[in-house]
Amino acid sequence: MLIDIEEARDTLRVDGQDNDPIILPLLESIPSYLEATTGRTWVDDDKVHPLAQTVTKFILQLWFDPQGQDSVRLKRTIDTLLVALTAVGRGM
Repeated sequence: MLIDIEEARDTLRVDGQDNDPIILPLLESIPSYLEATTGRTWVDDDKVHPLAQTVTKFILQLWFDPQGQDSVRLKRTIDTLLVALTAVGRGM
C-alpha cells in the first residue's frame, strides 16, 4: 500500500477501526489505479514516491465520500496530480 491505515484514518478524519472494512479495500485498489493511470508502479524497494502518497490521500478522500461537498475540487486536484505524477514517471 502507498499509505498505511493510520495515515488513511488521519486523512479521512475518522477515529477507530469501524470504517476499516471500507478503507482497506480502497487502499488496496489505489496502487493498481495509479499504475493503470500513470503507466508505472510507485513503490520501489519499499520506498514510496511522496507525490504518489499525496495523490493517494486525495483519491482516498474522493472514493470514501464521492458525494462530499468538495468532490469537484478533489477531482480537479487529482487530475492535476496525476498529470504531474505521469510526467515524473516518464523522467524516472
